[in-house]
Amino acid sequence: MLKGLYVAYTGMMNEQNRMDIMTNNLANASTVGYKKEGSTSQAFDKILTLKIKDASVGKGLIQRVGSNNPGVKIGENYTDFTQGSFRVTDNTYDLALAGEGFFAVEFTNKAGETSTMYTRAGQFTLDKEGYLRTDDGDYVLDVQDRRIRLNPLMKSKISDNGTITQNGRDVARIQVADFEDYNYLEKYGETYYRPVEGAALKQGTAEVKSGYLEMANVQVVSEMVNLISIARAYESNQKIIQTYDSTLETAVTQLGKLS
Repeated sequence: MLKGLYVAYTGMMNEQNRMDIMTNNLANASTVGYKKEGSTSQAFDKILTLKIKDASVGKGLIQRVGSNNPGVKIGENYTDFTQGSFRVTDNTYDLALAGEGFFAVEFTNKAGETSTMYTRAGQFTLDKEGYLRTDDGDYVLDVQDRRIRLNPLMKSKISDNGTITQNGRDVARIQVADFEDYNYLEKYGETYYRPVEGAALKQGTAEVKSGYLEMANVQVVSEMVNLISIARAYESNQKIIQTYDSTLETAVTQLGKLS
């Protein structure tokens, strides 16, 4: 097998992965609380260098890097948790977090199983029973992991520390949670995150801003520029394969002919 074909193939696969991520970012550019994603990759020479310097197999021993794996290696995807811009709504139950932290919500899956999810999307509403819910219908939790229930007939005021006041009396406090390391958060859907094994929960320091919504941290212009760059890189790898194909065709149909 010609190594150039494999190199071009891995390059195309890497650009396709990047394209999928960028288009998803653009599709959610107007989604409240969405955090953009990115991708990583490693060149073959960097992987080879690390493998040569790897002393775990013992000095003087030779270990194969792979059967035939030049080109680029697709790495892990990551989430950019930088804060997005705020949009004024003047709706009391539209909440945004200024700083690090997440709202805690009681999520129920299709099987009826409940678990705690975390989100930056604060587009909340009161149902007819007075429960504070997310845009997807999940319950917002207080600092004691209980559902927040208010009097729907009374006006509410929400302070920066998440305390909800009705008729001059504190009735609930919205939970603002945070984590020691965001690498232990797994994305669920577009705006939900759930902790995995090793996650360390802590008190969030973010201020709760009533009447605001945090928009996606996606810069549309930057994403469009990246898409153009990805498309050109994909086409370059494609032309390499076409060139190899043309060369092989010539070798098969012309060089083997007897004069």
